Amino acid sequence: MNESVRQAGDVTVEGLVAPGYEQVRDAFIGNFTRLGERGAAVAVYRDGRKVVDLWGGTRDGDAPARGGEPWRRGTAQIVRSATKGIAATVLLLLHQRGGLDLEAPVATYWPEYKAHGKDGTRVRHLLGHRAGVPALDAPLTPEAARDPDRAAAAVAAQAPFWEPGTDHGYHAQTYGFLTGELVRRLTGRTLGSWVAENLERPLGLDLWIGLPEDEEWRVGRITPLAPPPAANGLRLRPRRDIAAAYADPDSLTSRAFAAVTPEADENTRAHRAAELPAANGIATARGLARFYAALVGDVDGGRRLFTPATLAMARTQESEGPDRVLVARTRFGAGFMLHGPASPLLAEGSFGHPGRGGSLGFADPESGIGFGYVTNGLRKGVTADPRAQALVKAVRGAVERG
Repeated sequence: MNESVRQAGDVTVEGLVAPGYEQVRDAFIGNFTRLGERGAAVAVYRDGRKVVDLWGGTRDGDAPARGGEPWRRGTAQIVRSATKGIAATVLLLLHQRGGLDLEAPVATYWPEYKAHGKDGTRVRHLLGHRAGVPALDAPLTPEAARDPDRAAAAVAAQAPFWEPGTDHGYHAQTYGFLTGELVRRLTGRTLGSWVAENLERPLGLDLWIGLPEDEEWRVGRITPLAPPPAANGLRLRPRRDIAAAYADPDSLTSRAFAAVTPEADENTRAHRAAELPAANGIATARGLARFYAALVGDVDGGRRLFTPATLAMARTQESEGPDRVLVARTRFGAGFMLHGPASPLLAEGSFGHPGRGGSLGFADPESGIGFGYVTNGLRKGVTADPRAQALVKAVRGAVERG
């Protein structure tokens, strides 16, 4: 690994890159100079070895010229829906260890869930966003969403919006209530505490669902970013049907994202300390990349987490086609987004999860890649953020060159 310190205007980019991965550094710098990045980090593992570890900008989202505090090597950030890939991993590992049958009805483990005709909902339907409960007729307040008993009761009492298992739609908020309660029923532990004991500590990950107070100092402040500058005089716009779905407060799209209303202040200690497995995981880019690298291979002598059978299950397509919530065509495996137009990853066999606003984590077993990108500059959009995609394209180029 070669030390890399570069200036991108008034932004300093620091870290390390292995020979052959310099274009990832160049793409990362380009995110600051061309795409308005404020503070971010990217890390890449290949075959268990770290080949990219870069960070730059400010941790509070302010410009350096206005006194923004620099992003440090250990700065962590909320990764929003990239948390869903971690939650899915917990369920798959419980299955791998013999404690969870993905073909079993959810009510086998959680009897209250069978209300309103949901008795046929299987565990794999939850993982593939086929459960039919992406929204709540009575949205939860942020305080109620942080209470696992109230959140579980709300989703158990919800009538499905379609027959479970027959179609798919992104469970933006409720995915966390569903997966979190299953883990509680199976283990007696919260999902975040299971992650801490079984993933974070053994693997040395900077990654949490429910941030300990003594790690609070590490977390950067998130801030909205304006749309990126126009390219060639044109600005990319969402499809009209997608834009209309987000604009209509009565659409399933809007209701799914408003299952917690009003939106929580993500910069508060209360939100960071909560365990919301759909939305509030906190990680460094290094932690996210190392996590995905460990799913598909040995990392620093530690044994890979997924057996070949579990890996096959993770990326076997459960859902594909027009998404009832996101409107665009999406592809899901067992809890992970799969490579496709809505969420381009490295290659056909890649699996992972983006976070609304920019973050991204994924693995590509064929090339041995584990990838993590985190940012404090949040833009509108759930998938395919141009900053993340610039980095993915650069990693793909490095892999193709060998």
